Amino acid sequence: MQPTSITIDDLVFTYPDGHAAIDHLSLKVAPGECIALVGANGAGKSTLFHLLTGILFPTEGGITIGDTRVEKKTLRDIRRLVGLVFQNPDDQLFTTRVSEDIAFGPQNMGLSPEAVDARVTQALTLLGIEKLRDRMPAHLSIGEKRMVAVASVLSMSPEVILFDEPSSFLDPWARRRLMETISAMPQTRIIATHDLDMAEELCDRAIVLREGACVADGACTQILSDAPLLENCHLEMPFKFQRCSSCSHGYEAILS
Repeated sequence: MQPTSITIDDLVFTYPDGHAAIDHLSLKVAPGECIALVGANGAGKSTLFHLLTGILFPTEGGITIGDTRVEKKTLRDIRRLVGLVFQNPDDQLFTTRVSEDIAFGPQNMGLSPEAVDARVTQALTLLGIEKLRDRMPAHLSIGEKRMVAVASVLSMSPEVILFDEPSSFLDPWARRRLMETISAMPQTRIIATHDLDMAEELCDRAIVLREGACVADGACTQILSDAPLLENCHLEMPFKFQRCSSCSHGYEAILS
C-alpha cells in the first residue's frame, strides 16, 4: 500500500433543490499529506467527501485519485483507493458482531480467511479496542462505535483515508489513541473537523471552506492562528492560540 495523490479540478456540485454545495473548487493533495479540512456546518466538507468517494458525482469539473478519475465506471477501483470514516458511525456499522463489520471490506476484496482475520486483529490492536471484537455494535457507546468504524476502514488498507469529524464523542483516552494512529498512518489523510486543536497537532496543512469555496489554504499553524479569518468563517482558534492571545493581552494591560 502506497499513499496517492488527489486532484480536484474546478469542482461544482449543486443539489436537486438548487443549493450549490461546492463552488468551483480546485485543489491538489500530495501523496501522504495529512490535511485539516475546516469550515462551519454547511460549508461543504461532507459533500466534498461524498464526491471524493463516488457517493455523489460532480455537476461540473472532476476528481482524480492517483491516475483514476472518479466516475461511475471506476467506482470499484475508487472504493479500493479511498476509505471514508462517516460522521455518524451508525451509517457504517450493520452486522451483529464488531469483528464481522471490520472483516466485511477485506472479505469483499477477495482475501483469504486467514488474511481477513489478520487484518481484523491488526485494526483492533492499532486502536486499542481488542476487547470489543465479539461485541454487538448496537450495544456499544457512540464513542466505541466510532472507533469500530475507523477500524473497518483501516482493515481495507486504502491509499487515501477521509475522516469526517473523527474525534466526536470520544473520551480523552480514545481521542489520544486515535490521534496517535492517524499520525502514524502512511496514507494520504484528509480530516474534516471542528476539533481545531486536534487539527493543529496532526496536520501540516489546512484548507478552509466557506459556502463550498476554498477561502484559505496553507500552513496549518498559520491559518488556525488567524483570528479574523476564522471569525469570518464562524470558527474559533485552537485553545492553545486562544490562551497565548489572552496571555499577550493580559501582559499588555499590565504594562499600560
